[in-house]
Amino acid sequence: MAQCHKFNDLMETGEGLVDFINSHQPEKLRQVKDEHQALFDNHMKTKKIVTQILKDVGEIEERAGQMLLDMEEEKTSRDGELRSLGEQLRQAAAKSQMADSELQFLQRELESLRNTEHELGTLQSEVDEDTTEVIPSAIYVAQVYYLITKIKWEYDTQPNVLKGVHYGADLATPINIDTSTRPRSDVSDQLWGFVSTEW
Repeated sequence: MAQCHKFNDLMETGEGLVDFINSHQPEKLRQVKDEHQALFDNHMKTKKIVTQILKDVGEIEERAGQMLLDMEEEKTSRDGELRSLGEQLRQAAAKSQMADSELQFLQRELESLRNTEHELGTLQSEVDEDTTEVIPSAIYVAQVYYLITKIKWEYDTQPNVLKGVHYGADLATPINIDTSTRPRSDVSDQLWGFVSTEW
């Protein structure tokens, strides 16, 4: 709008100059000169103001651009941190879930062991009751048998195999007899053969 006024002023000045030339009036010439000088001064003043405004605008745009770049960099950094925190949270949740599963498994195992222990305790009590009278007599018989025969038997053999060691006065003799291939009387005689007649 101001430029439009300046252009109109310039046109009026130009027209005044033409009129002056046509009229050859010195007073009119001075007036046109003064108006032209005033217009020039106003133009320079306006130019200076506009230049300063453009400079300020440029500085503002530069600062705004730098702020925008800084904000974008900050946003990128925050996005990276957010992704990292999200990943850490996911890993922590997975570990927590795994720990919960392991804890539940261990609790079930502990409960199973307690039940087994209880069952074993009950079974042990029953066995103790059943063997209170039987075991001492069996142990006594086995001890008497060993004292007489000096034979120590192996019990983890096949049913038809007699296996053990006879501990004589000077010599330990291994025993390995297959009862399925020999008469019982022969087996009995061989075993009694280990028994010393010296008392």
